[in-house]
Amino acid sequence: MATLTFLGATGQVTGSCYLLETASSKVLLDCGLFQGGKQVEAQNLEDFAFIPRDIDAVVVSHAHLDHCGRLPKLVKEGFSGPVFVTSATFPLLELLLKDSAHLLLKDTEWENKRRERAGKSLLEPLYTAEDVEALLVLRQAVAYHHDTQITPDIGLRFYEAGHIIGSSIVQLTIQTTHGPKVLVFSGDLGNPTAPLLRDPEVISSADVLMLESTYGDRDHKPLLHTLDEFKAILKEANQSNGNVIIPAFAVGRTQDLIYWLGKLWRSGDLPQQQVYLDSPMAISASKIYAQFSSLFNLDDPEFTKIAPLGWQAWLPNLVFSETAEDSMALNRIAGGAIVIAGSGMCTGGRIRHHLKYNLWRHNAHIVIVGYQAEGTLGRMLVESKLSHLKILGSEVQLAAKIHTLGALSAHADQSQLLAWASQFKSPKPKLYLVHGERNAGRSLQTCFQRLGWQAQLPEPGDKILID
Repeated sequence: MATLTFLGATGQVTGSCYLLETASSKVLLDCGLFQGGKQVEAQNLEDFAFIPRDIDAVVVSHAHLDHCGRLPKLVKEGFSGPVFVTSATFPLLELLLKDSAHLLLKDTEWENKRRERAGKSLLEPLYTAEDVEALLVLRQAVAYHHDTQITPDIGLRFYEAGHIIGSSIVQLTIQTTHGPKVLVFSGDLGNPTAPLLRDPEVISSADVLMLESTYGDRDHKPLLHTLDEFKAILKEANQSNGNVIIPAFAVGRTQDLIYWLGKLWRSGDLPQQQVYLDSPMAISASKIYAQFSSLFNLDDPEFTKIAPLGWQAWLPNLVFSETAEDSMALNRIAGGAIVIAGSGMCTGGRIRHHLKYNLWRHNAHIVIVGYQAEGTLGRMLVESKLSHLKILGSEVQLAAKIHTLGALSAHADQSQLLAWASQFKSPKPKLYLVHGERNAGRSLQTCFQRLGWQAQLPEPGDKILID
């Protein structure tokens, strides 16, 4: 007999974390950060619902922080077992977690200055660079489709998820008294229309399926329609001499954007003279993508030929803004530029500076290309809830045009999720919908019910039997 406990990303998109327990093993599936408003992120400070030193191993589906961002905290509190990742996730984990530790330290220092002035007790960061280093030595890279015994009674196999480079669908085979049982976790399933990576692989059998539902309540717009909309935005911005500001996740979305901008440049549909990538982490991630170009699909022969030469060969007017001085210089550009910067949900990073200097401009365009969690600045911009906002200490009028390009998402939409799951043969696995806000989960649940497949929406702390 085995049990699975839902500890995160249930009823919300972030904080991925699930505990699989057998008679002799305890394995954690993901250990991600909760991301969103202050109330959501306060969950990161809570104690784990288990004793970290009792965990035998961790399996990480991919390198986005909502799936791996609490791993250093886990090590800080006593975990010392192996962390199983795909080969491409191996270097990305180091990149993202070191950056996370740096940002946590800066945020804590800023908060402690305020608390010190108020006579309040000081805080410690969630984890430090030293905790990250202690975590990194525990990584073990596993190739796709390679069967690995991670504990005496649990086997692992990774499949391509097509979400970001190295992302995986996780299959765990559990030895029980009633024979082997198979648990499949979709991780974040990629959008099949995304340009760089292969489509999510098909898995046809399982006893238990945990399926993401981020976009479980909607379908993306058709890709060609979205690209036409993108071209129109760029044309309008160029005619009014306005900047185009694009918040983007450093890993995945940024590389897709560079690809599409390169396609537009080659077809003569990119009027802007300069495209600035203002994110040291995205620049480093792009180099890792280039190292693993063997994982790209082969749909575009022109790109396949040019990709080994580097991103700037594909998009010649691409400029890497690596230093703080480079970034600050961009704020003096009144119009005519495209700036891609993180964070993708506008919760921190250099994008907030660019928003500060552009949101008040009537000819500026803010292009949202990724999921925006509840409570984030990006979500508020998408929902147009603001006329003014305070950003980096300044009151700013919201005059820029806000655009949402859903088809550029790296997540599968409702129809794509249903199509992927429908490939499981009968008897269908027990189905649990995770990684989605409640409305998205309920909508997808209704779709499955119409197909005669009962889907459950677990609550945080719920435990199920796998036997």
